[in-house]
Formats: sequence, C-alpha cells, structure tokens
Amino acid sequence: MRIALSQLTTGADPEKNLRLIEEWTSRAAKAGASVVVFPEASMACFGTDLTAVAEPLDGPWATAVREIAEAAHIVVVAGMFTPAADGRVANTLLATGPGVEASYDKIHLYDAFGYAESQTVAPGERIVTIDVDGVRLGLATCYDVRFPELFRAHADAGAVATLLAASWGAGPGKADQWELLVRARALDATVWVAAVGQADPAASGVVTRGTAPTGIGHSALVGPDGTLRHRLDAEPELLVADVDVDEVAAVREKIPVLANRRLGV
Repeated sequence: MRIALSQLTTGADPEKNLRLIEEWTSRAAKAGASVVVFPEASMACFGTDLTAVAEPLDGPWATAVREIAEAAHIVVVAGMFTPAADGRVANTLLATGPGVEASYDKIHLYDAFGYAESQTVAPGERIVTIDVDGVRLGLATCYDVRFPELFRAHADAGAVATLLAASWGAGPGKADQWELLVRARALDATVWVAAVGQADPAASGVVTRGTAPTGIGHSALVGPDGTLRHRLDAEPELLVADVDVDEVAAVREKIPVLANRRLGV
C-alpha cells in the first residue's frame, strides 16, 4: 500500500486550508498513493476560536473534503473540529474516499505542558479503524501517541497500521519525544505507524504566539519492528512511501508481544 503524509502548515481560515488540502491531495494521487494523511487541525490551526469554526460532519467543510477525495480517487484523512454536545468541540479525524466514510474523535486530550485542550475540546470514546483496498488502518491523533493501549486496540481489531495525525507542541526535548513515542507505539503493537504532523510554522514563515501546539514537523513512517523508515524535517513536504503489509505478520512471528500479553496484569 502506498501512503502519503502531507506535512503542511494550516492557518486560521478553513477555506484557505481546503485549497491546501486540494492541492496536496492531487499531488498524492498523482504519486500513486491510496491514502493521504493530513495533520491534526487541518481545518484550522490551534490558537483559533475552535467553537467558531467547528462544523458537523455533513457541513460544508467536510463535504468539500469528500468532493476533493472523490475527484482524486483517493482516501483523505484530515483533522477538523465538530460541535460536541456540551458546547465544546470534538477534535475529529475525517476519513473519506473510495469505499471509506468514517470519523474518529480524539480520545486523549492534551492537558499537558501548560496547555489545556479539554477546556475547549470534549474527549472521544470510540476506537475507529478503516479499510482501504482491503487493508485495515487505525486512526489516532497527536497526544494519543502517549497511550499504547489505543495502538494495541488497533492491532486487536485487525489493523496493520495506525495513521497518526498531529500538531505537536514545540519545546525542549519535544522532537526527541515525538520520535521515541512514534517508534515505541509501532513496536508495542507491531504495526506500521504513519505519523504526520503540522510543519513548523517558522519554516513556513509564520509567526506564532502563545502555548497552542502548532507543529514541529518531523513526520515519520515507522515499521512494525520500530525502525524508522522515512522521516521529514521541519518544513512543509509531502512524503510518499510504500507500506509492506505482509511485514506485519513476519514481525509478529518473531516478536509475538501481542500473543504473549497477560491481560489484566
């Protein structure tokens, strides 16, 4: 399976961000990818009034993403914000395209490093997988990467890869933590992890202020043995790479951590 990771910088205007998604989706499709993954907060960057931009899954923004995916004949996974029942929003991954229509609401909220995502975002509760060309893929968002149980749940559901969309917060040691966690989650669950983050705004000439997590780049594709196969730097870039689905079974035969678990211990 060929996967594209679209490491870009989105701004506060959802309409402008749609044009970016359209452009990068076209590039991914022309490169032969079956699925293209955009970062968390692709609809609008953090630091924006999320309640003001949030739309339901049948609203105009999500509808436009569906039309982009349909026109390019590719599955698009992109971060957006949808209204939650309690007046907050949900941090939602929309997955749409040929044979696919699903959404995942971020379960683990980023209440860390001086930022409180839960003030404006309500947590999700469902584990979500999608099937693309007969291959099962799990969906995860940013801070979820610190919780191995979710990635193991994807594996238990039959997934051979997790698509992880992020807008990683900057700071001392954060880039090292990002790589360590992405690689660890792949090894924990013996799945491929395709991890795409927002590019570092500074690399796009964008000045940011405050503590909102706006991205550091360093998107990566990690194999089911935890090895780093491909990695980007900080600036906007499209990574297109092939995932060997059969490698998952081979790794699980050598490293049967899922089979050797003692549940409840």
